[in-house]
Amino acid sequence: MSDTGATTTSSRTRSAGYPFSAVVGQDQLRLALILTAISPRIGGVVIRGEKGTAKTTTVRGFQKILGDAPLVQLPIGATEDRVVGSLDVETVLTTGKAQYKPGLLVQADGGILYVDEVNLLADHLVDALLDAAATGQVTIERDGISHTSATDFVLVGTMNPEEGELRPQLLDRFGLAVDVAASRDVEVRTAIMRQRLAYEADPDGFAASFAEEDTQVTRAIARARDLVGQVVLTATNLARIAHICAAFDVDGMRADLVIARTACAHAAWCGRTTVSDDDIKIAAQLALPHRRRRDPFDEPGLDQEQLDEEMDKAKQDIPDEEEPDSQPDDLPDGADDGSRQPDTEPQESDGTREEKDDDDQAPGDGVTGHAATGSPFRSPGVPADRNR
Repeated sequence: MSDTGATTTSSRTRSAGYPFSAVVGQDQLRLALILTAISPRIGGVVIRGEKGTAKTTTVRGFQKILGDAPLVQLPIGATEDRVVGSLDVETVLTTGKAQYKPGLLVQADGGILYVDEVNLLADHLVDALLDAAATGQVTIERDGISHTSATDFVLVGTMNPEEGELRPQLLDRFGLAVDVAASRDVEVRTAIMRQRLAYEADPDGFAASFAEEDTQVTRAIARARDLVGQVVLTATNLARIAHICAAFDVDGMRADLVIARTACAHAAWCGRTTVSDDDIKIAAQLALPHRRRRDPFDEPGLDQEQLDEEMDKAKQDIPDEEEPDSQPDDLPDGADDGSRQPDTEPQESDGTREEKDDDDQAPGDGVTGHAATGSPFRSPGVPADRNR
C-alpha cells in the first residue's frame, strides 16, 4: 500500500477509496483512530513512521467510516488566518459588527483535520490546532473584538522522524501516538500486496466486498459514542492510572487524563460501562510512548514488560474495591432487602431452583466482552478481517 500525499476531499470521489477494514497490519493505528472518534477530547493522534506504511491510506479510509465526514488537510504553508479564521473589523464601520470568515479548523467540524508532516508545521499553528482539538472550540481576537466558534474534529497528524522531530512540548499535546513500520512478517507483507493489487484491479468491486465490515465498524463507533458518557471510572481505576504514570515518570498530568479518557472510550467500544485493567493498559500503550522521551536521542516506544510489571504492582498496592454486603446490618425491623424467601413455597418447586440457575446462564457468560489481543479494533459482532 503506497502512502501518497493527501489532499482535501469530499464525499464525491471518482472511485471508491481503499476500505478501512481492508488495511492490513495496522491494528494499533486503527484502534487509536477509533478511540479518538469515540472521545475527541482525547486530543488527537500523531502517527510516526517511515514512508510507505499506509498512514494516509488508513486516514482516508477512516473518513468513510465516519460517514463521509469532511477530511480537511492543513497545508504546511498555511497562514494563521487560513487556519483559525479571520475577522474583518472594517465592516464594523458600516454594519456595526465584524464579519467572521471561518478557517480550516471550523471547516473540519464533524470530520477529520489531517496534518501531513506535522513536524514541519510552524509551532504557533500546531498550538492553535491542538487547543481547538482539546477544547472543541476556536476563538479569534482582533482589536478588542472576539469571536468563538464550536468545532469538533478528529485531529490526525503524520510525520516521518527522519525529517525532524516535534518539540517535546508540542508532541505531548497530542493525546495518542502510534509508531508504524513495515511488517517483517512474510505472510503479512504478502497479504498487503494481495489486497492492494486486488484494489487497483477493481476499486469499486474491492470496496464493495468490504462495505459490510466498514458499516459494522461505523455502527459500533456510533454505539460507543452513545455509551461513553455512561462509563464509570472508579477510585481504584484512577489510582492505578496515577500509579502507572508516576512509575513511568511522565511530566505533568496530561498523560493521566488522556489515559483516563482513552480507557473510558475503549470500555465503551467494547460495550461496557465499567473500566477494566485491560482498558487502562491499552490506553497506556497509546498515551505514554511519546511522553517518555526527555532527550532527542532517547529511544521512542514503551517497554511492554515494564508496563505489565507496573500494572501488577498497581493491583497489589491498590486492591479492588470490596463488594457491599448483600445483607446490610442496619436494616429497620421488618424491612425486606429483597433477598428474603417467601414464607410458603409450592411443593413442585422443590429441587428446581438449582436447575434453573444453571439453565439460565446467559450464552455470553465467560466471554470477556472486549476485543481480543491482536485484533483490538473489532467490536462484538464485527467479523474478523480477511486475508490477515
